Amino acid sequence: MRRSFARRAAVIGSAAALLIGPAALVAQADPAPVQTTDLPAELVEALDRDLQISPERFLQDAARSQDLARFAETAREQFAAVFAGVWLDDQGTATVGLAEGEQFDEARTSAEDAGFAVQRTEDSENALNDELKALNDWLETQPPAIADVVRGVAIDVINNDIIVRAENVAGIELPEFLSGVRVLFAPVELTPQPAADLHPVAGNAAPDALLGGDAYASLGQGTGLRCSLGFNAEDNRGPVNITAGHCDPNRAQAGTDWASDVYQLNGETLGQHLGSFEKTSLDDSDYAIIRPTGQAESRFENNGVRVPGAAPLPITGTADPIVGTPVCKSGLRTGYSCGVVTAASQNVEIGHRVLQNGFSTNLCALQGDSGGTLVTGTLAMGISSASNVGQYGMCEIASIVSGLLGESPELFATPINSILADNPGLKIRTS
Repeated sequence: MRRSFARRAAVIGSAAALLIGPAALVAQADPAPVQTTDLPAELVEALDRDLQISPERFLQDAARSQDLARFAETAREQFAAVFAGVWLDDQGTATVGLAEGEQFDEARTSAEDAGFAVQRTEDSENALNDELKALNDWLETQPPAIADVVRGVAIDVINNDIIVRAENVAGIELPEFLSGVRVLFAPVELTPQPAADLHPVAGNAAPDALLGGDAYASLGQGTGLRCSLGFNAEDNRGPVNITAGHCDPNRAQAGTDWASDVYQLNGETLGQHLGSFEKTSLDDSDYAIIRPTGQAESRFENNGVRVPGAAPLPITGTADPIVGTPVCKSGLRTGYSCGVVTAASQNVEIGHRVLQNGFSTNLCALQGDSGGTLVTGTLAMGISSASNVGQYGMCEIASIVSGLLGESPELFATPINSILADNPGLKIRTS
């Protein structure tokens, strides 16, 4: 059977947290101009704490990254022989990588006319993709004892090379034609931690709005999971919420009368019955669509993201993940934390499934953050899916322990634009 490159990461109860006990249990419009006053205080604090950047820089880099994304879409075809990717550097400089070739001068002029810096690279994006294919072909000839060590792969556009994630670095001996590939450690799979029993409580409905990052519980097939709401959206039937697919404990029955139910989560107590899972995807893309009940749907008719109980961040559009872009996540367990996109268009092995075309960040996310939102500026970027530090009780501890192992916290996510493309007519709410 063909093996996709992937890194084994932990499902984070964002990683859903197992709850012990029976369960009674479209393309978006161009974003409107935004001001730094649109950013809630909790997010501004996280930007300063985690990235040491201002709100102005956050909004500026978010917009600039999408300028790069649009340029890359054209340059990837127009200058295929020399195009080597795009990224934001540590200073927020929008950069285009170009390899030597017949199209170099034309491509450089195009990039500089668009206001981007140009960096010469040894290999083009096409050449690096050829290396990925060669590595894949080689792995298919190897016995499981070798091939199964590989858990992930990605193109590192900044360093213009290939990164292979492996459980045992010493166990990988790559062939000579792949001698330039860098091999790094990969974490082992994590297991969601138990939490307190949850049971539906009558008469606990609340009239206030529900936003991305708020807590919810899903109950199905005798199991309960604690997760975070993702982006509010709408389709031709009304409001929905987009969250993580692994937050659905009864995925096979999504969209049927036996679908997992969704409840508001107030601490360890279940509140109002909010709806059920209408669609769940776990192979290739990790996402789910929650359809509210008639009584709860008005609570999802907003475009907000927040730390639970705090002021909202208004979502004004969507963004593609570009390496170096500042990104912040919101979840019920750890609130806001901020970092940068470290890789895009990569495959990640999560247990026995593969998250295709996902992106990674240097963010800390713990159990309970799953399904929550990742944003850049006021643009929706992705849904929290997997983490390599989800088992730790605090991000401070996770950073220390992972640092001793030569690693750093990483959060893997499903791009929101991939989810929208997979569901024609589905749109993120922007007002």
